[in-house]
Amino acid sequence: MDSFTPLSAILGGGLIGASAALLLLLNGRIAGISGILGGLLALPSRETGWRAAFLAGLVLAPLVYAGLGGSLSAVEVDASFPLLVVAGLLVGFGARLGAGCASGHSVCGIGRGSPRSLIATGTFMAVAILTVLVTRHLLGA
Repeated sequence: MDSFTPLSAILGGGLIGASAALLLLLNGRIAGISGILGGLLALPSRETGWRAAFLAGLVLAPLVYAGLGGSLSAVEVDASFPLLVVAGLLVGFGARLGAGCASGHSVCGIGRGSPRSLIATGTFMAVAILTVLVTRHLLGA
């Protein structure tokens, strides 16, 4: 996070909020990534198009930004592949157990005043803090 500025945070947060609000207003859907992906992986339906476009936008937007001259921060992952697989499966299990992911509950649910989303987001944050404490500080990983 070497290039963090308050302006970039405000612009990024504003774009995320605007896109979530527009999806809800224009399509009646929550911008929860796990739900969008899960619906795309289900049997083809009339919702396949917007779901694929939404997910493609998540992948292509940084590439377009870089193509227009923007600089992307390097991403370094210092975890082993098996650990990443286990972590991904745990995140997927948690999203399923919590009836949504962090994007759906935190960005959309709290914005809509959902008590369930407030509890889910608090749980996500508490588990994340505990995970960092254990893995980084107690185990030294």
